Amino acid sequence: MSAVLPNHDRTMRHTTLWLLVCLAVLIVQALAQYWMGRTPICTCGYVKLFEPVVNSPGNSQHLADWYTPSHIIHGFIFYGIAHLLFRGKPLAARLLFAVLIESGWELLENSPIIIDRYRTATISLDYYGDSILNSVMDTIFMAAGFFFAWRMPVLVTVAVAIVFELFTGWLIRDNLTLNVLMLVYPLESVKAWQSGI
Repeated sequence: MSAVLPNHDRTMRHTTLWLLVCLAVLIVQALAQYWMGRTPICTCGYVKLFEPVVNSPGNSQHLADWYTPSHIIHGFIFYGIAHLLFRGKPLAARLLFAVLIESGWELLENSPIIIDRYRTATISLDYYGDSILNSVMDTIFMAAGFFFAWRMPVLVTVAVAIVFELFTGWLIRDNLTLNVLMLVYPLESVKAWQSGI
């Protein structure tokens, strides 16, 4: 019997290995946030599928909220970057790249320096960071966006991203673009508009 695995079996083993590493990164993300003092779930004591109120203590604490589309768009962007940087690499290896970036962001986003920045530079005055559950779900939603971008034509992915940005911008006066702008270069005019002034 030959010791060499058929190509299909070898590919499946490599894919399984990459996916297990992605899962390990997700577990490390959750453990690191626990060590940072983040709460596992909402301090309200229950878990909701969706938190519809942006300016509430439940925002960023449950499975999904109005910032979930931003994380899906992260997946679109990271798929595009990985596609350009890692041509010829397995999809699961490119997913690991995306998961590492998103997990790194989730750890940074829930650090005191970024939480303070959100509270001083944006309209998120009552933002105290994500629950561990919400943070892990943000990474999972990013992965969903990554797979969506993999399966869909580029124009469809771009159109969905634009719709997400316009819809959340209209509905909650915030979206990924405004979030990045206000973190990097806060504008009082934008802050006033977001506050409804």
